[in-house]
Amino acid sequence: MLIIVSILIIVAVLMQPTKQQDALNALSGGGGDLFSNQKKRGFEAFMVKVTYVLLVLFFVCSIVLVYLSSHK
Repeated sequence: MLIIVSILIIVAVLMQPTKQQDALNALSGGGGDLFSNQKKRGFEAFMVKVTYVLLVLFFVCSIVLVYLSSHK
């Protein structure tokens, strides 16, 4: 289960849209940062939520496995 969740986390992170900065942004003095703090919408918001859920599931599974391995 933990391996499956780990693989799903990797896939979810890789599927998230990237926010690359152009060389033009560096030359313009960072004027492109004006819209960088916009609210996530659509696919990007969905992928962020999926990633958070998978991370919580990963930590819960890890804690359960530690508990079970220490109480044998």
